Amino acid sequence: MRYDRQIKLNEVGVSGQEKLRNARALIVGVGGLGCPAAQYLAGAGIGRIGLMDHDKVSITNLHRQILYDENDIGNSKALVAKEKLQRLNGEIELVAIEEALTIDNAEKLFLQYDLILDGTDNFETKYLINDACILAGKPWIYASIYKNEGQLSVFNYENGPSYRCLFPKTTQQNISCEATGVLGVVPGIIGMLQAMEALKIILGIGDVFSGKLKLSNLLSGSEQILKLQKKQEEIEGGIETIIDG
Repeated sequence: MRYDRQIKLNEVGVSGQEKLRNARALIVGVGGLGCPAAQYLAGAGIGRIGLMDHDKVSITNLHRQILYDENDIGNSKALVAKEKLQRLNGEIELVAIEEALTIDNAEKLFLQYDLILDGTDNFETKYLINDACILAGKPWIYASIYKNEGQLSVFNYENGPSYRCLFPKTTQQNISCEATGVLGVVPGIIGMLQAMEALKIILGIGDVFSGKLKLSNLLSGSEQILKLQKKQEEIEGGIETIIDG
């Protein structure tokens, strides 16, 4: 009965629900993007969800990371998220990972999951996610927030473009919410779109956002979709970077 409403969909059915139950998704960063993504994936019945975050809940998180409340301030995001999501769905496995993603643990960790969701807010970690996903042979669902704008794409999916095809060179510019500010609903909406991409990939339905970049301005309501080209030389350069450390 829990999944009755989605099982009724022709695109899902009982066989699709079995796919969701057998799926493994890792969320790197259980913040503004990761919270809504985790809530909807847990509700959908993803069998195993990894929650990776080394940070603690702050009062500044609460306006957008609505999985948490005032009683959680000072506690581990990964542990709190696991506890609350387990209350949402006691039938799934939730894994709290209280550590930062590093070049030493990324590939080994990614091999344990089917796909990766990016809930981070810095370029360095996004490059690491991308390169480790290439080595592990996993797709990842990218999102980024800047003030009232959001970006969404799926990289390394079925031999498609990677993050480095879009952003060949890193930047030192700080575009985190802490530096620029954000309305709480913005990462909430983009995080839900990430969850939708994850479900499409697992179920094998719809049009996965691979080879495309969705640009959304939630203040004006405008959207753009840009086509991305695969650049093999950039992908290989990224692999060399992570191998060389």
